[in-house]
Order: sequence, then C-alpha cells, then structure tokens
Amino acid sequence: MDKVTLKNMKFYAYHGVLQKEKDQGQYFFIDVDMFMDLKEAGNTDDLTDTVDYSAVYEIVKSITINYKFSLIEKLAGEISREILSRYQKICEIIVRVRKPDAPIGGELDYAQVEMKRCRGEL
Repeated sequence: MDKVTLKNMKFYAYHGVLQKEKDQGQYFFIDVDMFMDLKEAGNTDDLTDTVDYSAVYEIVKSITINYKFSLIEKLAGEISREILSRYQKICEIIVRVRKPDAPIGGELDYAQVEMKRCRGEL
C-alpha cells in the first residue's frame, strides 16, 4: 500500500482536561499518514487520482483550532473520521497528535496519541 504523509503540522489550540489548558492554550503537533493505491496518480500525474494534501491540511487545521476537546484522543479521532469521510481513496489512516506541554509534573519531550483507522471502521 502506498502512503501520503503530512508531518509535524503545528497549531496553537485549546485542548486539555485542565482549565489552564483550555484558557491559555498550547502548541500541538500532528502527523497524518494516509494509505491508498497511488499507481494511477503515478501514471496520470493528475491530482484527482490522489489526495490533495493542501485540502487535508486545512481539515486538520480547522478541527484543531476551531474545536476544544479534553483529550487528544478525541482530537485524533475527529481528524481521522473527517478525512476518511471526505476521501474514498484512503483505505487506512494514522493520525499522531503530540502535546509537548502536557501537564504531568515532570520532564518529557511530549505526550502522544497514535490512532490507526481503516475505512471499514467508520
């Protein structure tokens, strides 16, 4: 299976369980891996035979900055559902959401959720 990836998209948003996170916000970093057959696109050089990754970026951006979720699991789930519902060519998607300023009371690079969804799971 072929793959189109958007890596390390960065958005300032207001997701979190704590009120401080909801009020002050923080940066979130998101990756999206979209699995599909790209043979036709490789032959035709036509955007309609693949996924327009600039449009996918706008979906991720819109969900991330226009909604507030307590859990990054919910954010990853909404992104997965929306992309799969709009692009029938995608068979499987992996969404990773990283939260570098997770309030855990210790040092870490980030907390991350990775969600893998297949078309049949909608």
